[in-house]
Amino acid sequence: MAKTFVIGRGGDSSSSSNKKSYNTVQRTPRAPLGGTFRLKLMLLFSLVAVVTAVVMTIVLAFVWEGEFRGYTRENMQRLAQSTADTLSAEYREYGHWTDEALEYARSASSASLDVGVQVVDDRGRVLYDDTWAYSRRRTRGDDSGDTTSNLTTIPSDADATVSADVLDESGRVVGQVRLWSFGSEALLTRADAAFRKNSYAAIATSALVAVVLAFVMGSVASHSLTRPIRIITSTAAQIRGGDLTARTGLTGDDEIGCLGETFDSMANNLERDIKFEHRLTSDVAHELRTPLMAMLVTVEAMQDGVLPADDEHFETVASEVRRLSRLVDAMLHLSRIENGKRQLKIESTDVVHLVRSLVSVQHQLFHERGLHLRFDDKTSRHECYADIDPDLIREAITNLMSNAMRYTSHDGWVVVSVDNDRKDVTISVADTGIGIAEEDIPKVFSRFWRSDVSRERAAGGLGVGLAITKEIIDQHNGTIAVESELGKGTTFSLRVPISRRESREG
Repeated sequence: MAKTFVIGRGGDSSSSSNKKSYNTVQRTPRAPLGGTFRLKLMLLFSLVAVVTAVVMTIVLAFVWEGEFRGYTRENMQRLAQSTADTLSAEYREYGHWTDEALEYARSASSASLDVGVQVVDDRGRVLYDDTWAYSRRRTRGDDSGDTTSNLTTIPSDADATVSADVLDESGRVVGQVRLWSFGSEALLTRADAAFRKNSYAAIATSALVAVVLAFVMGSVASHSLTRPIRIITSTAAQIRGGDLTARTGLTGDDEIGCLGETFDSMANNLERDIKFEHRLTSDVAHELRTPLMAMLVTVEAMQDGVLPADDEHFETVASEVRRLSRLVDAMLHLSRIENGKRQLKIESTDVVHLVRSLVSVQHQLFHERGLHLRFDDKTSRHECYADIDPDLIREAITNLMSNAMRYTSHDGWVVVSVDNDRKDVTISVADTGIGIAEEDIPKVFSRFWRSDVSRERAAGGLGVGLAITKEIIDQHNGTIAVESELGKGTTFSLRVPISRRESREG
């Protein structure tokens, strides 16, 4: 069953079950977090709770405190007005101030031990004051005599007192009732002050509980968040220690899950690349050692007189030198393409004519090898202009045709075809050769790689042609598709954008 391998721009092109695809341009990882990180997160939660408590305190200090004082003042004002109304009624009954009228002031004072009451007449004379008894006790010298002096301790601040007018029958002001709170400049009774104190204590307790809970929640949340980070760190340490099989196993749609998936993907690529690097190092050493050893053995044999120093043996040395030179040149060429030192010379080129002429030139060479070479034009207009570097595209096609010729048996077929759609032009090279094993398909573009069934030097390849072809197509923002089956043949397809500007925008 044929297997397909796609390399280059775009996504996976395989859709049927009998085709396997791969793309060197990996999809962009899903987007996108530091053992102080956990402590920082816990402190952050606690800081939020502290800031919330501070904001609540400020709000209470500037809003709730004002409302509360207004409420207590209003209560005190109602008590003053009620006392003044009662005194007004008594004054109207007798027509002047009497002890009976002032008894109501005493009863209002006795109703709350925290409230001070003072009654003055319309001339400002103090008729009754709660503080007199207190003053008398303080000015009394001994038990034998009474040196009473009516002192008053009513607050001097107008905001610390409330007052209400006492009116006669005609509505004339005949006196005034003044009320204040003992030991408070804000008209707060002991009950009010206790309520305010308890309220602030409750707020402070709530803030403390909130901070503790936030710290605990931060600890739990930070543990949950830092666990995958610790797993990634541990996995990275394992990989650094040489265990290339270590993986995090993290998945998910959030940032941490995406980080874990991206890390594992990176680890997979790293493991694969290191394996390829090891094989590349071995293959490069093998490719360079073989011609060098052949030259060394021949030269030493001629020096020792084992072989004659004739043209035949000098040609053996020369052929190995030429092979070594071709290998070095190919590697330098590949390096220039990869590093961008070989600038593309883009021209609007008729790809049909380019491929047809190349097949015509190669036809005799294939015929001498006992192979059949055919060109197949699948375009509707028998021409297709594309923005390409004709020299590099010609080199890429030549590499594919050389591979087809090298690995196709006598009397086999090689078909080179051209097709196009609205955006791309496709150049395919199909052969009836030995094919490529399924597990080897992803490796065909590696440097110096040859499948196990074709690694004999008799094949004559340097092992870098397909790597060069891949880089050429990458430079053109194109893709390479490989479809192969052992014993039946291989098809390489080069797909290149017709318009280079549109391919860049895409």
